[in-house]
Amino acid sequence: MSEEKLLPQLTLKAIFLGIALSMSLAGANAYLGLFAGLTVSASIPAAVISMAILKLFKESNILENNIVQTAASAGESIAAGVIFTLPALIILGYWDVFEYWWVSVIAGLGGLLGVLFTVPLRRSLIVEEQLRYPEGTATAEVLKIGVSGAQGARYLGIAALLGALAKLAETGLRLWPGATQTASYLGSSSAIAYVGINLSPALISVGFIVGLNIAILVFIGGAISWYLAIPIYSAFFLGTDPALITSFSEGANPSDLAYSIWTSKIRYLGVGAMLVGGIGALISMRGTLLSGIKSGLNSKHISKALDYDHRQHDMPMSLVLWTIVIFLVPIFFLYQSIVDSFGVAITMTFIMVITGFLFSSVAAYMAGLVGSSNNPISGITIATILFTSLLLFWLMGGDSVAGPAAAIMVGAVVCSAAAIAGDNLQDLKAGYLLGATPWRQQCMQAVGVISAVLVMAPILNLLLRAYGIGAPSLEQPNALLAPQATLMASVTEGVFGSGLPWGMVLIGAVIGIVIIAIDQTLKTRGSSWRAPVLAVAVGIYLPLQLSTAILVGGLLAYFANRSHRVNGTDGASLKNGTLFASGLITGEALIGILMAIPIVVTGNPNVIALSVELPGVVGLLVTFAIAFYLYKVSTRSKPII
Repeated sequence: MSEEKLLPQLTLKAIFLGIALSMSLAGANAYLGLFAGLTVSASIPAAVISMAILKLFKESNILENNIVQTAASAGESIAAGVIFTLPALIILGYWDVFEYWWVSVIAGLGGLLGVLFTVPLRRSLIVEEQLRYPEGTATAEVLKIGVSGAQGARYLGIAALLGALAKLAETGLRLWPGATQTASYLGSSSAIAYVGINLSPALISVGFIVGLNIAILVFIGGAISWYLAIPIYSAFFLGTDPALITSFSEGANPSDLAYSIWTSKIRYLGVGAMLVGGIGALISMRGTLLSGIKSGLNSKHISKALDYDHRQHDMPMSLVLWTIVIFLVPIFFLYQSIVDSFGVAITMTFIMVITGFLFSSVAAYMAGLVGSSNNPISGITIATILFTSLLLFWLMGGDSVAGPAAAIMVGAVVCSAAAIAGDNLQDLKAGYLLGATPWRQQCMQAVGVISAVLVMAPILNLLLRAYGIGAPSLEQPNALLAPQATLMASVTEGVFGSGLPWGMVLIGAVIGIVIIAIDQTLKTRGSSWRAPVLAVAVGIYLPLQLSTAILVGGLLAYFANRSHRVNGTDGASLKNGTLFASGLITGEALIGILMAIPIVVTGNPNVIALSVELPGVVGLLVTFAIAFYLYKVSTRSKPII
């Protein structure tokens, strides 16, 4: 097929719509990630919105819609790269605010490197190995069947409104608490039992999207922390911890003590499990990495063939390599300005480019197996930051003020690159199935990255001033937990302060090895259920109330799927529910950002709060009513997209 016969792809309306959606979804996922510690793929809702809007124009086509979702999903991915790492600089006290140019340069260069790193892998992973890339395949199907996006957009809007109203009532109007939870001591012992659930439709929606398999694993991780490790530690080891024993007195709040134990000790089990998962993923795909690089380098010869397929037209490899080299220059000067040492800055740059490429490749490969929403970004970032911290500790000394920040900066670039890498391959899979031209999508990924980074710092500063980031306090009771960033900060602080609980990290590594062994057994038996270690690790370092809500969403997805099987309506699948769940997430996240504006302007966190507070059961009933509506939408026999 000649280029002239192709449908238009990079049109002005598609580019501008892609930019707008990239910015919007970047903000929404930034809030979700800081709140829940997880982000989800935005490709399907972006595709639906694109279809609805482009349908208003006289001429539009499926490849334009694909270009739009390519840029839009880049916004979601770059948000993950940013919020998993850079808030650690706030938590460490290195930054008071998110510096605009620092955030933009770090995230922008990291994201663009993620696009470039995956160019040589596309042919190997998508064409030759034919990896599934679930979100990319689903997006292609949505675009194929979406004659009109009007109905899908309507359901997306309804869901967004419900999610927004629920969040407004809970966080803004303060009509009910954000979670239902209780804890108590077991009998006369000091062992703590805890149970709780976060009243967030967005979290339930996250569980619905990732499915029951992953939701159960996340909950198992939470159970390891809260049902095993915390009770054991409080019963047998609390007396050996002077820092915590002061909290353990007659009448002490068991819930507060449980959180203190989890914060200072138990969540580091997740660090060990993540390290094992990240390293294991790298080892398991070493052959794929080599073949992908070889295939990419040979693509320039293929392009000269007379029967050249436009679907194989990537960015020229020479352009890719030279652009990577050029990008290393500003990254070097950025690191130099932090550490004020030429040798250390060169070392940091070298570490970044090597780990960035390796872990971008891991992310690209894993996205093909488990999807972008389940990608082990946290694990590979933790591995990068821990290794960098140990090296910088050796080079700069343990008393270095800049050392922890420098390690976070390396991790931020790598995390942004890896997040974009997984998303890029998802989008390229959709494009491959639709007949798009790869280099056009790769260019649009870059446009989406640049668009998103332009708004990240203002949004993060707005959320920081309105809610706070990190551990809740009396001044900021609704602080966004930023679980990954908090963990990254703790790792660097622990290395440079010699305070990292290595015993917990080691136990977590053993847990990770056991889970990998279980996963390999399931793989050997051909089981449809798998046990990716990163899902369990995420659960370990998330508060249990969040994991419980995610489990509820996974159960909804399971019963909805079973309903389709019983009724013989498998064709409808769970696309309806996935779209509706995406709307709930987007609505809750966007209202969270909008509510921050009056809080920042007035300086009053209760500026829109009402004087009445309803019992917690009301919030529980409202949340479960929305969850039931999600279930009903997902069991419709007719697709809405």
